[in-house]
Amino acid sequence: MLWLSGCATASSDSAPCPPVVVYSTAEQTRAAAEVEAMPEGAVLMRMMSDYAVLRDQARSCR
Repeated sequence: MLWLSGCATASSDSAPCPPVVVYSTAEQTRAAAEVEAMPEGAVLMRMMSDYAVLRDQARSCR
């Protein structure tokens, strides 16, 4: 659900790739528990999905 893949765009030589923040296993575990506790249809879930796409694009930019 959070790991939607986005369409990778070609990186430009003039635009640097944004950094991808690394989260510890403990942080990921805590985040998963917090996501599970969210109410059904929470708008934050959609925002997190968008963020996951941006992270995938940043990773492919390297």
